[in-house]
Amino acid sequence: MIQMKQVYKKYSNGVMAANGLNVTINPGEFVYVVGPSGAGKTTFIKMMYREEKPTKGSILVNNVDVGPLKRKRVPFLRRNIGVVFQDFKLLNRLTVFENVAFALEVIEEPPKIIKDRVMEVLDLVGLKHKARMMPDELSGGEQQRISIARSIANRPKIVIADEPTGNLDPETSWEIMNLFEEINSRGTTIVMATHNREIVNTIRHRVIAIENGLIVRDEQRGEYGYEG
Repeated sequence: MIQMKQVYKKYSNGVMAANGLNVTINPGEFVYVVGPSGAGKTTFIKMMYREEKPTKGSILVNNVDVGPLKRKRVPFLRRNIGVVFQDFKLLNRLTVFENVAFALEVIEEPPKIIKDRVMEVLDLVGLKHKARMMPDELSGGEQQRISIARSIANRPKIVIADEPTGNLDPETSWEIMNLFEEINSRGTTIVMATHNREIVNTIRHRVIAIENGLIVRDEQRGEYGYEG
């Protein structure tokens, strides 16, 4: 599903965020990406959906080499990738329904399919009854659920999440993790960068630890491995 071969990423300020990464993530896996702040975790996952471009090396996502991909082809790559952010990134001028529908409108799905699919994913995240509400009328946990619904609206093969519980209280974080577990159980590959030690150590999955742009640990059913 995702394969990196000798991937390097050097920023213009000289920071080496990826220093020869080699990793394979198989279809249906659930992978935590952990490490200290500034270790290269966010760069690692941003390169998967071509928000960042590798300086050297190859990254295959769904058998597409994303590095040399022309900019106009990036939206086609992202049709098979859902992305969930720490700060939700909902469009405040749109209703809950419209926020989720937007992901399908940009790929020109017919209105009937959009309506059915939006209500299906809102039902999955438990917020079908709030379809007509605005984002600022929702709690943080509800906004993150909408963000997740939007990320899976077009049935992507991969969901990439960058600190999806970072702005949430502990109880809500567990609810969000249960939702990710459900999505993963349906066959979607999930790659999640997180600082949440308790979640990683409780809901065991593969753990990739990154430090100074290097993969220092890659364990099945691994532990967080850092203090705090």
